[in-house]
Amino acid sequence: MKRLPPLWLSCVPLVILVALVALVVSIFGDETLAGASQMALLVATAFCVCIGIASRLICWNDFERAISDKVGGVSSAIIILLLIGALGGAWMVSGVVPTIIYYGMEMMSPKWFLVSACLISALVSVLTGSSWTTVATIGIALMGIGKALGFSEAWIAGAVISGAYFGDKISPMSDTTVLASSTVGTPLFTHIRYMLYTTVPTFLITLTIFTIVGLGQGEAVTSHVATVQQALQQTFFISPWLIIVPVLTLILIMTRLPSMVVLFLATLLGVVAAVWCQTHLLDVIAGTDHEGLAQRIRGAFIIVYGSTDLDTGVPDLNALVATRGMAGMLNTIWIILCAMAFGAAMTATRMLDSIMQALLRLVRGTVSLVASTAFSGMFLNTICADQYLSIILTATMFSDTYKKNGFESRLLSRTCEDSATVTSVLIPWNTCGMTQANVLGVSTLVYAPYCFFCYLSPIMTILAATLLPKKNLIR
Repeated sequence: MKRLPPLWLSCVPLVILVALVALVVSIFGDETLAGASQMALLVATAFCVCIGIASRLICWNDFERAISDKVGGVSSAIIILLLIGALGGAWMVSGVVPTIIYYGMEMMSPKWFLVSACLISALVSVLTGSSWTTVATIGIALMGIGKALGFSEAWIAGAVISGAYFGDKISPMSDTTVLASSTVGTPLFTHIRYMLYTTVPTFLITLTIFTIVGLGQGEAVTSHVATVQQALQQTFFISPWLIIVPVLTLILIMTRLPSMVVLFLATLLGVVAAVWCQTHLLDVIAGTDHEGLAQRIRGAFIIVYGSTDLDTGVPDLNALVATRGMAGMLNTIWIILCAMAFGAAMTATRMLDSIMQALLRLVRGTVSLVASTAFSGMFLNTICADQYLSIILTATMFSDTYKKNGFESRLLSRTCEDSATVTSVLIPWNTCGMTQANVLGVSTLVYAPYCFFCYLSPIMTILAATLLPKKNLIR
């Protein structure tokens, strides 16, 4: 086994990355994902590899093998991202999302919108077990309703993401829930029941915040609702029949089909709905170079893979109904690949091991153990840029320590979920943070302060360890 590098040397690439990311964010702002963040990750990766080779911690072939493993591990996520982009374009142009927005504005009161958005997202996520699917479907529709009601996109995204990650965390169908419990060796439903002690209070606090903020909204936010509804009717064919598409998608999800299959079939349903109900829009999107069936087929392909810009007569609504298709996900895929390169370099040089062993040396008691576990989950989300790797590494590194101190495995699995699962969406270059920012059209740094459930969860898990007697935590 390769020798362990000193802690100070292991921290150098991390410091360089943080400094570069801070620099590009200050210079490029919302455009950092267009290439600047990717360059920051690659430069930090280059420094890490150079340090590793110069210190004889790694050879070039080791790095190539590590990056191949890392990229291979996210290959399915890349396909899912492309399908999410296709789904967004198909559902928007088909009129599915505009129909949900149209009727949603009639049924949802502005004062109760934020808490309702959070609860709806939570319910869908519990049923589906997937925060990504929840945000890509009902999340997009809720963003449209919220904007039409006059809410800030940051608040809407915060409510949607908070609810989506609540469900992702406790649903027995969630891959992260199964991963955390199985890695540690905790029975699945034992793990879920134990998480309720921290998850329910955190979610209730989150709902309280959104309720208070919503009740403070005046009726002025509804002043342009009629204008938006009229613009939607003039642009799209709005019909309750289009709700069949998300209903069928929910049925597909509940049959526990793989995410790729569900997203592909949901996209196909959207394309069929577009061909059936929005032929006039497909003609506009396809242009005038083709006629008849060829023109419709061209339009159907474009809404799946390309960008669309429709003129509704309302500038804010134009931005909402614009789509980017699969092509709109390429920047996200680009940064995922760069993030995996950095994670591969940190892992192959054992710099990550050095940092984590230093954290383990700080453990002195129950609270410090739980706090170290939670911090490690968040830290690994930053370094590895992937929540699955963060869960696995955190659980693996702390497993022996928990056993030696007589703590139950469910305490470790819960702490992993309270940190690694829910904070992944708060990191701009993490796969979750990048995906949700791209799908919702809101920068990670913009929505992060409003994802109360996500950053209150680690605090709650540490607080629980502080308040509960040790005898309630041991076997």
